[in-house]
Amino acid sequence: MKYIIITILLIFVRPVSLFSQDIFNAARNNDTVGLIRCLKAGNKIDTTDARGSTPLIIAVYNENQDAAQLLLKHGARVDAQDRSGNTAMMGACFKGYLNMVMFLHRNKANLNRVNYNGATALIFSSTFGHKQIVRFLLENGAEKAVKDKWGKSALDYAVNQENEEVAAILKETQR
Repeated sequence: MKYIIITILLIFVRPVSLFSQDIFNAARNNDTVGLIRCLKAGNKIDTTDARGSTPLIIAVYNENQDAAQLLLKHGARVDAQDRSGNTAMMGACFKGYLNMVMFLHRNKANLNRVNYNGATALIFSSTFGHKQIVRFLLENGAEKAVKDKWGKSALDYAVNQENEEVAAILKETQR
């Protein structure tokens, strides 16, 4: 009898830690059906993993716009921050996903949010040489004068990384 009860529990009762991982896997894999199932089952839309990432941050970081759109439609906070203070927008800028940057901007993401080191989306895109994203951010109100906790701006990082085209874009918009 004891083994029957244990077997039934293993079949029907899933540990919370495994259960909550489903929403992250669904976001990572652009599995919108899985996301809906997780939300209907009671997973919180802005739940966080061990790094503090939300399903939205994970969806964006993996360039899964369908999952990101579904999460935002169901109330995910577009500017939620992970344990380092990074947002979905910062992740898109780091990875160089222009379409995701534009998508997040249309969904009211804050272009000037800073992480816990003072870095912004513009600093991330400048550091990694994503010139189209840099131009988009600047055209849409990103503050280029922001300096991180080391006193460096987006231009400083572009110059330091020898991203000459990005540095030129940042300099030309100074005029």
